Amino acid sequence: MSRVSPVPPAASRLAIVLSHPTQYYAPWFRWLRANTGLVFRVFYLWDFGVKATRDRQFGRTFAWDVDLLDGYEHEFVPNTGADPGTHHFWGLRNPGAIDRLRKWQPDMILLFGYKYATHVRILAWARWRGIPLLFRGDSHFMGRRTPSGLQRMALTVLYRQFAAITYVGEANRDYFTALGVTASKMFFAPHAVDDHLFDAAQPEHQAEADALRTALGIAPGTRVVLFAGKLIPAKQPRELLQAYLAAQVPSTALVFVGEGEEKAALVDVARSARAGIVHFLPFANQSEMPARYLLADIFALPSRGLYETWGLAVNEAMHMGVPALVSDRVGCQRDLVSPGETGWVFPAESPGALAAVLAKALEEVRVDRETYRACVAARISRYSYRAASEGLLSAIEHARSPAAR
Repeated sequence: MSRVSPVPPAASRLAIVLSHPTQYYAPWFRWLRANTGLVFRVFYLWDFGVKATRDRQFGRTFAWDVDLLDGYEHEFVPNTGADPGTHHFWGLRNPGAIDRLRKWQPDMILLFGYKYATHVRILAWARWRGIPLLFRGDSHFMGRRTPSGLQRMALTVLYRQFAAITYVGEANRDYFTALGVTASKMFFAPHAVDDHLFDAAQPEHQAEADALRTALGIAPGTRVVLFAGKLIPAKQPRELLQAYLAAQVPSTALVFVGEGEEKAALVDVARSARAGIVHFLPFANQSEMPARYLLADIFALPSRGLYETWGLAVNEAMHMGVPALVSDRVGCQRDLVSPGETGWVFPAESPGALAAVLAKALEEVRVDRETYRACVAARISRYSYRAASEGLLSAIEHARSPAAR
């Protein structure tokens, strides 16, 4: 594989501070290490994902079954929080973080987020020491107003502390622009997933998908709508089920993959439907997901929750050749889901619209599935670790320049 723009010989030592190992970023860090000259170390503030931990929204304890640590330099900073996690300010409390960073002697620090005790301490320390800061986040204002007054002022002052900011997509770029970040400080480093794992050409994925279809009793030629994720109200799984039942499209099925507080209610509603059209599969770990996506003709993410900052499951589904149906609150919508090309979009606050758009989508994949597949492949190819790396390296170059100081 050819290398992206390598970092010059006088390379900065980049410290990356991240809450915990994730199935999305660990493969990117491996890619960076293998394909660029960037010298970096990842400082993790929590061991969720590599140690079996209870997820509050899934309602179960698990650890990811893909390797999250090999192939790049990293260390865990002990977390002394009484209730560790990313659900509150003191959930990332790492008194040793500054000492760990000082010993490694970074020339630059990349922060993923700012809402936790350790992030605030690192930000203040880096500014005091004159160490340039980079920022990566994926917030947006879709479905809500831009803040005003003290909140807007605080966020504007916060982002001024960073020499450069990477944005993951159009809605995220608009968020930073609304808070006063100039275009010269922003660099596109898109959200991406591991395209080696999510590769529809791997025969074992299709074999597993075929076995799942047989086990579920889904007949050949049946068009499948797939929901995969946390079964919680913000993601609107119940609204999706009601819309599917209202649409009454023949030769179709709806499959839910996941766990969460809504599951019992979903099962109750599904009992009223005719047999064999609504199916439930349990939580699937990362290595199991490619086959689940290959079950589908349409991947549905109908979230209305403001926290759905991107929806990386859409990236995964699209790598498997599956177009997406999303609400207009899903952060990736403007980047990845273009109506009539790579999927379908409906207004999040209108359940009636979801039923109509879903019926349209099921008809369109019946007559033109391959056209959608080709458009999806072309679109998702631009949301890669290569593109994210090029954006990060450009941000580093900018942060080195006198203009950033």
